[in-house]
Amino acid sequence: MTYFPKGFTSCSINAGIKDDTLDFTIIYSDVRASAAAMFTKNQFCGAPIVIGKKHAADGYLQAVAVNSKNANVATGDKGLEDARTMTEAVAAELGIDAADVLPSSTGVIGVPLPIEKIVSAVPGLKARLRADGLEQSAKAIMTTDTYPKFRTRKLGNATVAAMAKGSGMIEPNMATMLSYILTDAKIEPADLQEMLKRAVDVSFNSVSVDGDTSTSDTVAILANGLAGEVDLDEFQLVLTDLCIELAKEIARDGEGATKLVEVRVSGAETDKIAKKIGKSIINSPLVKTAIFGEDPNWGRIMSTIGNSEDPVDTSAVSVSFADVHVFKDGMPAEDKRAELEDYLKTDEVLINISLGHGEGSATVWGCDLSYDYVKINGEYTT
Repeated sequence: MTYFPKGFTSCSINAGIKDDTLDFTIIYSDVRASAAAMFTKNQFCGAPIVIGKKHAADGYLQAVAVNSKNANVATGDKGLEDARTMTEAVAAELGIDAADVLPSSTGVIGVPLPIEKIVSAVPGLKARLRADGLEQSAKAIMTTDTYPKFRTRKLGNATVAAMAKGSGMIEPNMATMLSYILTDAKIEPADLQEMLKRAVDVSFNSVSVDGDTSTSDTVAILANGLAGEVDLDEFQLVLTDLCIELAKEIARDGEGATKLVEVRVSGAETDKIAKKIGKSIINSPLVKTAIFGEDPNWGRIMSTIGNSEDPVDTSAVSVSFADVHVFKDGMPAEDKRAELEDYLKTDEVLINISLGHGEGSATVWGCDLSYDYVKINGEYTT
């Protein structure tokens, strides 16, 4: 069942940025909301990131304005001016302070944002805001995604709704591709920021499609308090679960992907080392193409583990596909190629890696690398 948090409405339209699909959305809270956000560390970050960081810095927001089909990245001073113009136009329409609007843009890099199309499309949108419009917002923020990513949860009297987009240029660094989380729970900004970071570290920061950190990564959470207080520990669990679900959907919907790949690493010296090795597996072109080809060439996994910058006790390493071991305690396991070939025909592949007896562990998600990935990215701007 789909739930919608109290006091949040949205509207999605086609502003004509690139084609005739949905490309612009506004998400609005009836009241000023506590807020927290995390952004890309890419040094060529989009103009909306520069503006968004300033607007979210005081811990409060009231609206989010997102356009797809154009990232407004590498567009110089004009790009910054356009990002400000977008927030000002939305703020004027909603009757709120422009500093309470978080802007986001996603799409092709290096092309000026057709800001005049957005500005001319904004008047009248406030009257079109709908409480059940959030699912349309999840569609409006898509670029090469093949389906929208939207989830909701109930927590006592409170509701949490979350959406995300992302399919390519996915290797988040302190944030996700684009994700907006909305709740009517009453939570202070400082608590929101801490909880968001915890959730992001084990979800969006644990997913990769192609190893490229986007210039536009943004994840933001707004809590308007209209449903009252909640147990913060319970909220953390719900928030983390939602973020993990969305992160897995992003990996599953990776450009050209045919399989979701989950890598669980245990026995590492630290969680950080476990995550680094897990990420190296899901980012390896050799591993990804073998999985696409349903070829149980597990030697590629061993090679990738061995390339770790951190010491690995190779005599203690074990690797399995689901529960079928290919390498155990530093030695090749019984050859079960036929069984492995059958397993790799599934659309979800689990790789378990044990590095020994350390306390560190991590789970990461990625996808295979298909012919279609090359086709999609070889024709992206044409």
